[in-house]
Amino acid sequence: MQTHWSFWLGFNLFVLVMLGLDLGVFHRKSHQVKFKEALGWSAFWIALAFGFAVLIAFWQGRQPALEFVTGYVVEESLSVDNLFVFLVLFRYFKVEPEYQHKVLFWGIIGALVMRGLFILAGVQLIQRFHWIIYVFGVFLIFKGITMLRAEGSDIEPEKNFFLRLLRKFIPVTENYEGGKFFVRRDAKRYATPLFIVLLVVELTDVAFATDSIPAILAITKNAFIVYTSNVFAIMGLRSLFFALAGLMDVFHRLHYGLSALLIFIGAKMLLSEHYPIPIHIALATVAGILTASIAASLLFPKKRPIET
Repeated sequence: MQTHWSFWLGFNLFVLVMLGLDLGVFHRKSHQVKFKEALGWSAFWIALAFGFAVLIAFWQGRQPALEFVTGYVVEESLSVDNLFVFLVLFRYFKVEPEYQHKVLFWGIIGALVMRGLFILAGVQLIQRFHWIIYVFGVFLIFKGITMLRAEGSDIEPEKNFFLRLLRKFIPVTENYEGGKFFVRRDAKRYATPLFIVLLVVELTDVAFATDSIPAILAITKNAFIVYTSNVFAIMGLRSLFFALAGLMDVFHRLHYGLSALLIFIGAKMLLSEHYPIPIHIALATVAGILTASIAASLLFPKKRPIET
């Protein structure tokens, strides 16, 4: 189903207004986002997403609305894996809590642009080369198995080739300069470690987009639904990070659910031509997988090492 350009324009204007209010009004001053505030913002973005689903139901019908909800749940679930990585990055680089929101905000700006390009490329590829859907399906199953086997792997940003190359061309200050990404000293511009953290966040999102975009394309080929569900998931990612930051160890079995989620969606892609899975069954399966992994985390809590 083709969507008129005016709806694309209107939705992106809405996103720009919300981002402007976020940074220019609600988070104008850098501060540590507390759990209660993050929980309120998370509830706001989730409610906004489901309100948009209702709007789609009245506008395009029940099927596109269910596709949006399924895509949103899948993208939000896969975003949880981003949160684990962001938490490790902030601890690794020792980013002060009051500046973490700023890094995530500008990281999300870059993510919106990159996701838009990824979605455009993915939809065009599937429309022109239908067989590529099987490539995406195999890729997702492979990533799901890899995620399952990569439990507890260390993240070492300093070994990233791109960052090491960047340091050779851009001078970086030894210490943080408050919430600044760049400073000028002796008529020379320096990047700060906070800018390095921002780049790592951007690179991380690009890596995760290779999973999430094929995953949502298994749900729907409607570019507008794919894009809007991605945007809502990304917009709510910051508040979700601060709401779940203290609960990461509690949901220690969630990676099993995310792995199963990618494998299921990959299988859905491979079967789509001859045995298509109805959208309501796909949504129920996604919800069931996530619920089971969360329940397993709560029923079988992580054992803490005994202090000597």
